[in-house]
Amino acid sequence: MPRPKKKRRVNYPPKMLGFRPFGMRLCDTEPVVMQYEEYEAVKLVVYDDLSQDKAAEKMEVSRPTLTRIYNSALKKIGQAFVEGRTVLIKGGHFSFDEAWYKCNTCFKLMASIDDTVKCDDCLIGNSEEIMSLNE
Repeated sequence: MPRPKKKRRVNYPPKMLGFRPFGMRLCDTEPVVMQYEEYEAVKLVVYDDLSQDKAAEKMEVSRPTLTRIYNSALKKIGQAFVEGRTVLIKGGHFSFDEAWYKCNTCFKLMASIDDTVKCDDCLIGNSEEIMSLNE
């Protein structure tokens, strides 16, 4: 029986839900789904310019595990670029330090320690317009 997977730590969710190619017709192609931990690995290694060792520490995984996550993300990004497919960022086996929510009206990200979430930008309280980004 394999060991249970440990959740990967994601500091905060991406500001967007994904990316879409432009300059071509969006046909019936399936989107490429990038998981939150794959996004976090690319963010830490490429954007934050951390070594894979430091990035692995931040995500609380081993360096070989981070390398597998990172390589999977690069393959998906390459596939989306070459084939002109949409990239969706969702799902995965991860955990946040705080509970994260997104307002579906203004798309603002909000962190909350308890379950009371209110969007200050558009004055929407606990309603169907506030979406939980936690598993």
